[in-house]
Amino acid sequence: MAKKEKTPNYSDTEIRKLMLQFFYDKNKNATSIIGKKSGAANTISVIRRELKEHFGLKAQQVVSNLTYLLSQGWIEPKEVGKAFSTPKGSVVPSITTYYVITAAGIDKIDGPTEFTPNKFAGIKIEATGQNIITLGDGNQVNSKFENVGNALNDLKNAVKDNTVITEEDKVDIVSDIDSIQDQLAKPKPNKTVITTLWSGLGKLATIEGIMELYQKAEPYVRNLLL
Repeated sequence: MAKKEKTPNYSDTEIRKLMLQFFYDKNKNATSIIGKKSGAANTISVIRRELKEHFGLKAQQVVSNLTYLLSQGWIEPKEVGKAFSTPKGSVVPSITTYYVITAAGIDKIDGPTEFTPNKFAGIKIEATGQNIITLGDGNQVNSKFENVGNALNDLKNAVKDNTVITEEDKVDIVSDIDSIQDQLAKPKPNKTVITTLWSGLGKLATIEGIMELYQKAEPYVRNLLL
């Protein structure tokens, strides 16, 4: 009897990375928008089958994590409508849903480019005397805060990849880090806001695999409060 292969023990974070890369590669190698083999967009049945073949993922793992990627805007559904006639002459509409990576999903892998939306578009930044730069995570900060911005980005990525922190807590933590980074676009960040947010992140100082990055970011954050 053939030995049954064991399903890989991926975390949800690892599955989401695999799936986003899967959709990215599909798009990059596509010769058509829709198609089973050469299309950038595929149906859920094709996606489930190929992810099972390539990574051993179960249908439940694919669907639950596809839902997450959809909610984050990194994958989007595209509906294609058709119609067919029944033997009695009735016309029955049929809609097939395909899934494809979005521009945000591509930027998540490639990093921001000149085509990445600028949240300060329409504002004459040069008139403020500031130099706004875009970090690797897409956040835009004043160039004088580049070091703290990058340190917070590293901390945020470590939180996302951590297997101990719950998904619910990750959402809270990442949101707080993003809020601190939002302050870095200002010439004078709000110290009260930063103090409140950073104090709530103190628990990261005791989590293995994250504490080092927390300790690296802390001096930069403290300098903002001087």
